[in-house]
Amino acid sequence: MTDTRTILVADDDRAIRTVLSQALGRAGYTVRATSSASTLWRWVEEGGGDLVITDVVMPDENGLDLVPRIKRVRPDLRVVVMSAQSTFMTALKAAQRGAFEYLPKPFDLKELLAVVARALTAPAAVVAEDEEDSGERLPLIGRSPAMQEIYRTVARLTTTDLTVMITGESGTGKELVARALHDYGRRRTGPFVAINMAAIPRELIESELFGHERGAFTGALARGVGRFEQAAGGTLFLDEIGDMPPEAQTRLLRVLQEGEFTTVGGRNPIKANVRIVAATHRDLRQAIRQGLFREDLFYRLNVVPIRLPPLRERIEDIPLLARHFLDRAKASGLPGKQLDPDALDRLRQHSWPGNARELENLMRRLAALYPQEIIGADAVNAELLEAEPIASPEARSPETLEQAVERHLSSFVAAQKDGLPVRDLYERVLAEVERPLLRLALAATRGNQIKAAAMLGLNRNTLRKKIRELDLPVVRGLS
Repeated sequence: MTDTRTILVADDDRAIRTVLSQALGRAGYTVRATSSASTLWRWVEEGGGDLVITDVVMPDENGLDLVPRIKRVRPDLRVVVMSAQSTFMTALKAAQRGAFEYLPKPFDLKELLAVVARALTAPAAVVAEDEEDSGERLPLIGRSPAMQEIYRTVARLTTTDLTVMITGESGTGKELVARALHDYGRRRTGPFVAINMAAIPRELIESELFGHERGAFTGALARGVGRFEQAAGGTLFLDEIGDMPPEAQTRLLRVLQEGEFTTVGGRNPIKANVRIVAATHRDLRQAIRQGLFREDLFYRLNVVPIRLPPLRERIEDIPLLARHFLDRAKASGLPGKQLDPDALDRLRQHSWPGNARELENLMRRLAALYPQEIIGADAVNAELLEAEPIASPEARSPETLEQAVERHLSSFVAAQKDGLPVRDLYERVLAEVERPLLRLALAATRGNQIKAAAMLGLNRNTLRKKIRELDLPVVRGLS
């Protein structure tokens, strides 16, 4: 069935206009395309179009400046913004000015068509008022697809007070994301208060979070104000939430459920007027299975999950990050430096167990220790080798069984996507897991099948059957 709705497209690139017109036309839409913002604005004022797709940079006007004007004259007309300036600030401005969606260039046509379909069918929502950004300070760096998705997510969340859970390895920038959510959100005029659960003795965490009354415990000589009170009207960042002890988890859950808390030793409830952003490098689902983290608290905190990719998953961002860190080093008083192409290639080859934090430290060392203005691959390689004990695998978060299995299975899934037939995957995976598990259990019990069955939680006959099916060696005389 042909769709009778009209899409207004504005982009000064003829090739982009042609591609969009053809793709949208094949999807059944009527398309009107222009290279100027003034023509687009005239069409909008005349009441034309059911959806606008506009580039940011055009010869006569910035597309972002058009968005609030469009929303004022036609509040129900959705606007999709495209931009090759794929930074966090672009995504943020698009969201703040009322754009329905932001798409970085180059974009995938299937994704664009899906966005168009959503924009034309999604129910009406309250649009945030236009707000001018106070500057071009970039809190997040990178143009990789993974970072673009984070930009869009964070930009949408700045207009809400939803609780956010940020996960990622150490050094991926979890606090940067938390600060971006605060600094560009509706609570930006309030305080941003951070507390690292791993850095506070467990017996003091409740007092640190909720405060205490005088005499509540030995040494409490005066009333202490907790982080919840300090963050009133702003954002409370609970870093390394996976290290929170169980008793504090219970109390935090109660605060999230009831919206109020009492100080340690206090009786009068205090309203919890904060936005919660939590972060962890741990696998909380695994911690739940191990009984170390409350499942109900996890779901209270995990309202909007944001996963930060490790640097090894976005190596295309390394040159941008390196340049940014060298600029920061120069601003702090260190000599200005540049990296030659071979040095950048060497950076791309590194595994970066310390992620962006490791890269920043490396850039500062290169700026401080090397006299040449252009840094080559030899200097980079020497510094990476020197830091290898610090960045050893032991310093990384241990990989869980679930993560290891998922990593192993990804090759099978990739093969299926590439058109290679994959058969009986479920049975093959079970056999691959069962065989080493049973073999290790038998080795640990020196071949005693009764003890091995008890260790595995299996019936002895079931274990014997599996040993036969998997053709495992049996130590005679110990069965």
